[in-house]
Amino acid sequence: MAVATLRSVLRCEILLPLFETCRLRDLLCFSSSVDAAAAVCGTASPDPHFMVEYLVNSCGFSPSEAAKFSKPLAHLRSTEKPDAVVNFMRSQGFDGAGIRKVISLRPIYLCCNVEKNLAPKFQFLRDLGLSESDIVDAIVSNHGILGLDVHRSIVPKLEMWESLLGSRELVLMHLKKTGWFFCSSVEKTLLPNLKFLRDECGIPEERVSLVLRSCPQFISQKPESLRSLVARADELGVPRQSRMFVRTLVALQMVSKESFEAKVELMRSFGWSESEFSSAVRKTPTFLWISLDMMRRKVEFFIYVVGYTPSLIADKSDLLLYSLQKRVIPRFRVTEMLKLKGLWTGQAKFSYILSITDTKFIEQFVLPHKENVPELLDILRAGECEGK
Repeated sequence: MAVATLRSVLRCEILLPLFETCRLRDLLCFSSSVDAAAAVCGTASPDPHFMVEYLVNSCGFSPSEAAKFSKPLAHLRSTEKPDAVVNFMRSQGFDGAGIRKVISLRPIYLCCNVEKNLAPKFQFLRDLGLSESDIVDAIVSNHGILGLDVHRSIVPKLEMWESLLGSRELVLMHLKKTGWFFCSSVEKTLLPNLKFLRDECGIPEERVSLVLRSCPQFISQKPESLRSLVARADELGVPRQSRMFVRTLVALQMVSKESFEAKVELMRSFGWSESEFSSAVRKTPTFLWISLDMMRRKVEFFIYVVGYTPSLIADKSDLLLYSLQKRVIPRFRVTEMLKLKGLWTGQAKFSYILSITDTKFIEQFVLPHKENVPELLDILRAGECEGK
């Protein structure tokens, strides 16, 4: 009775680690010979903190940022190398923000030898077919490339990822947008993870590759972390031979144990049993990515407004993936308006109505009634605006 009352109320309301090592020198004692040499090869200063001023004036850092990022550079006696690095990066298309981003991630890059350490990496990326802006994006996303040896590290990683993803185009796409894409060790991380999934879990490499095309970070995690995810998936009863097994692992990787348990408790409060929660995960693992608040709002709508039972939602957990503001509520309002006007009998299930495309929904439920109920399009547009 209480649920029916609440439903009625709500219905009303709705309607890279290989660098040239910079030699350490004594910061406290400055001999005249050192001063003379420094004067020849760069802008020298007897102040051990002169890099603070350099980072502010030459790179655009705030004084507090410069003080922080200058600490690894306290051994420098001149700005010769920093000048060369900054000028080189500018010549390669980096703007001030890009330079600050790279330096803030690892200030020691300012000690690199341009000709030996930096230029070969940029040339290699150009040889791969990347444009100047692509290279900037790739370095900003994967700054560790600057510390990798081209032949001993970058080439093996490139070949490994090309094998995993199936094309160089996909490798380059992720290189430009996915942080730390090239930082995982082939020998210590990628190969052990693949071997574990293949030999111990019985998952074909082709199935793993399909998932990696959209989530390459999955295979880059520590081997012990991957084993932990497999144990969690086993507890949920996901068959290892199922095609959903790897997708469940990816979903679990994105959700902390604390968040997972909070969602279990939330759904238990709505009446889900532990087995129903596990079943929902097995069918639609990505529903775990929904925030706790949004999950609560969606379940409340389906139960108290649409009239679904908790068990039905568990059985059709993909319902939770639809946007509440952009799809669920507007389409529900349209169908309710058609019922009110006596233009629809409600034979089609609401779960079907949510599953069809926007175009098909408009063709089936809006356009045939545009003369009798012209406000239907306004209902849909209002939902789009609310969802922004």
